[in-house]
Amino acid sequence: MTGWPPGVGKSIFETVDSTNEEVRRQLAKGREGPFWIAARRQTAGRGRQGRGWSSEPGNLAATYLTPVEGGASAAALLSFVAALAVGDCLQVLAPGQAIALKWPNDVLLNGRKASGILLESFSRSPDVLQVAIGIGVNLAHSPPAEASNWVPTSIKDETGTAPDFETALEVLALALAARLDQHRTQGFATTREAWLARAANLGREIQVRLPAETLTGRFDGLDATGALVLGQPGGNRLIAAGDVFFPEAA
Repeated sequence: MTGWPPGVGKSIFETVDSTNEEVRRQLAKGREGPFWIAARRQTAGRGRQGRGWSSEPGNLAATYLTPVEGGASAAALLSFVAALAVGDCLQVLAPGQAIALKWPNDVLLNGRKASGILLESFSRSPDVLQVAIGIGVNLAHSPPAEASNWVPTSIKDETGTAPDFETALEVLALALAARLDQHRTQGFATTREAWLARAANLGREIQVRLPAETLTGRFDGLDATGALVLGQPGGNRLIAAGDVFFPEAA
């Protein structure tokens, strides 16, 4: 897996506040997607729900901007596409290691969190969203466990060797290009099937923490919109957003 996706721009920074914020600034200047913004270090990286995302030198922080038709619901499905691409990337950079996907958009390496994904949408027209897919991959360092809601790790922690930054970016860019092409040509049903094939704890008991309650049930899959299907004695419950924990890790 070498090269660079044709027709895709690339800018690499030594330090930025956030690659998603830099994408926002590039858009404001009139730059058109698709393109990647990558940084060797972020000073104000963000995760889901406003959580901080540690970006130490040696790790990969990158955001891909792409136009998406179909509104917010179509844009949201790209989190599953991105998770698959990160999984593909880790298979190349950390061969032989166990890779799993945790709903909605975490990627686990040997059961620990090695990557996070944050999607943000910017509108330029009523019909087309500009979707920023922010991806952080722990190549060389992982944050302290107390700073994360899931035990973190890095590729170096698991394999003993940290991949080169630019090599990792190239592998990720090619993997995402391939998964996006698959999604566009074959639809979410194919993306969903591929995601579920890597899903952590599928068919097993999980805990879903929501703002006002915590639910326990069986992880029965995803529906056609990407919502988590939680099997409970009274019937299935669909979860559009929440934090998933496994009983043994909670």
